[in-house]
Amino acid sequence: MSVTAIKGMNDVLPGEVETWQFLEKSAREVFGFHGFSEIRTPIAEKTELFCRSIGETTDIVEKEMYTFSDKSENSLTLRPEGTAPVMRAFIQNRLHTLDPVSKLYYMGPMFRYERPQKGRYRQFHQIGVEVIGVEDARIDAQVLAMLHQYFNHIGITAVSLQINSLGCPECRPGYRQQLIAYLESRLDVLCADCQRRYQTNPLRVLDCKAKGCQEATVDAPSVIEHLCSPCNDHFAQVKEYLQALQIPFTVNSRMVRGLDYYVRTTFELVTDQLGSQNAVAAGGRYDGLVESLGGPALPGIGFAIGLERLVLMKGEQRITPPEPQLFIATIGAEAVERAFVLMSQLQLAGVRVEMDYLGKSLKAQMRRANKLKAAFTLVLGEEELESGEAQLKNMSDSSQSLVSLGSLVESFAEKNL
Repeated sequence: MSVTAIKGMNDVLPGEVETWQFLEKSAREVFGFHGFSEIRTPIAEKTELFCRSIGETTDIVEKEMYTFSDKSENSLTLRPEGTAPVMRAFIQNRLHTLDPVSKLYYMGPMFRYERPQKGRYRQFHQIGVEVIGVEDARIDAQVLAMLHQYFNHIGITAVSLQINSLGCPECRPGYRQQLIAYLESRLDVLCADCQRRYQTNPLRVLDCKAKGCQEATVDAPSVIEHLCSPCNDHFAQVKEYLQALQIPFTVNSRMVRGLDYYVRTTFELVTDQLGSQNAVAAGGRYDGLVESLGGPALPGIGFAIGLERLVLMKGEQRITPPEPQLFIATIGAEAVERAFVLMSQLQLAGVRVEMDYLGKSLKAQMRRANKLKAAFTLVLGEEELESGEAQLKNMSDSSQSLVSLGSLVESFAEKNL
């Protein structure tokens, strides 16, 4: 019996990986325009990091984390999200001493144990950004403008921005008590999860996808109506700056996000192309997170993009692998040896070259050149080796030109291929 991949952890194959590379390259380009630098953190962290940052009553910590003990009995967890590891690295390496404003981005795999379905996997990949050190609402708008620019850059426009404010430690407790009282009067129609968590994490009930919970909370009190004056002003400024930058958005007062560290601005980029998994990017402010993890009292904001969901949205727009610029077909063992050296020389010069390794007939080799969509072919046999010249065939129009084997690299440079 053959060994298969773990359920919900997928291979990314040639023909698919090129789309991933395009999405990652685009992120580096766009984020670089805005002054962001890449950071890379370990895949595994101490479990305590996620319990303290994400929140022990969240679904992620309660149900979804891949947690295990190492040989020293330390509790470790495969990272379920990227913000907490970046904050840990930021604090541990004292990055705040290098610049009062840190702009960081990351990309890589995350892990959550949940039921695999379209757009939701146990190993999934994210591209994320974090800005640490700025409380001004302009940075909220700049981050959202950068997210908007990235999606335009990769050619995905079937998305819409939804924003909300979750208040702060000053105004949220009062709203939280009102929401708990509201939910208590409707406990009998809430799902089992919401009945269990409505006191410890009542905001999550508003985000529940169960139909009964959505119907029961349709007229729930709005967090926006309970914002303190500073939070209300901040949210008004975010909307004002987004309008100034001509970034379209709608306010969704039911959007609460699933992590405890969010305050004030929260947002999602949603689509109608992926069914129930409609969020392709999401994030918000986490002004108290750095301090809660032992760092300085610095504000922060960030987002994460789901790479698998972007790939699904690209669909037929997938990026195809680059085609060979040259295929060298050979006749005889001596020609194979010469072709091997020529191929290496051309590859060192930056030319994409393929040749036959299996001793196929000339006809079969030409069929493979066609299948690979090679731009040119070169046939090497005894006659070509003796003369030091061969016919270079343009596969698009069947025209041929005589080239010297000793100056093949220069010939390709002249053709600007």
